[in-house]
Amino acid sequence: MKPLFTLEDLENVIPIVRRIVPETPSFCWPLLQQRYGFEVVVKHENHTPIGAFKARSSIVFIQKHIDAHGRPEGVVSATRGNHGQSMALAARLLNLPSTIVVPEGNAEGKNRAMQAFGAKLVIDGRDFDQSKLTAVKIARESGYLMVPSFHKNIVLGVATYALEFFRAHPDLDVVYVPVGMGSGACGLITVRDLLGLKTEIVPVVTENAPAYRLSFDAGSIVNTETARTFADGMACREPVQPALDILGAGSERMVTVTEDEVAEAIRVFYSDTHNLAEGAGAAALAAMSQDADKLRGKKAGVILTGGNLDETAMRTILAGGTPTV
Repeated sequence: MKPLFTLEDLENVIPIVRRIVPETPSFCWPLLQQRYGFEVVVKHENHTPIGAFKARSSIVFIQKHIDAHGRPEGVVSATRGNHGQSMALAARLLNLPSTIVVPEGNAEGKNRAMQAFGAKLVIDGRDFDQSKLTAVKIARESGYLMVPSFHKNIVLGVATYALEFFRAHPDLDVVYVPVGMGSGACGLITVRDLLGLKTEIVPVVTENAPAYRLSFDAGSIVNTETARTFADGMACREPVQPALDILGAGSERMVTVTEDEVAEAIRVFYSDTHNLAEGAGAAALAAMSQDADKLRGKKAGVILTGGNLDETAMRTILAGGTPTV
């Protein structure tokens, strides 16, 4: 299938991304290699100004809109946290008002962070997908630009981490990446193909938010009634077709991890690298752990997509438990 963008497109947005995000490190941690018996490279997207890979996305989406259509009255979006922080930070940089809709019970730490970046916070809906409907309504009534979770320019922004990763480690045999709405995984697939690499990309979902896995297996969109996972960045009920098309064409399989496996992966990250991962940020390591016996002699990459773990969940996990939602 035709790629969403070219390498030239990607190179051209790097200066936009660099207004917010420097190149993030990718480290081969020796304790992870001892634990699993093969080389593990962690791409540290938890080391951005919002603590997550999404920092790269909204600035590209909004700036491209401004270049093509002029400045909007403001920007609005729905989020469980990291996308909203990205939008709020970009809006502040570009001197635009921002409104963010989050579901009831959203992580307080992420709510506070979005407000600290200057966003107006609206709490509405039982989950992300309901909050998204409210955000669309606000955009329609206010004239604000709706910043989506998935769009080719959102993928273009986050794909800059894939370019950094593959240029630093072109010999990766496999990379595991969590799927929320799919921008990170689609960016990895697109950049891998543009560079002509053979790296296997393995998207990961949680058992309590399996909509993309169900859709991947069916070859068409399958929505779910709930997505109650403490890995809130992966809590998707309604996949989008453009993302599913890229995942289906660019990945041979998708892995499902349990809530317990995600919690254990957070503990492993903390023990072996002294990095705090949020649920989505640890899901890739959880999936890689499932495949450990098959990866001897190979070089595996995992994307630590974010470190914004709720304080209550952190205490539960580090005490050996698994949070419930």
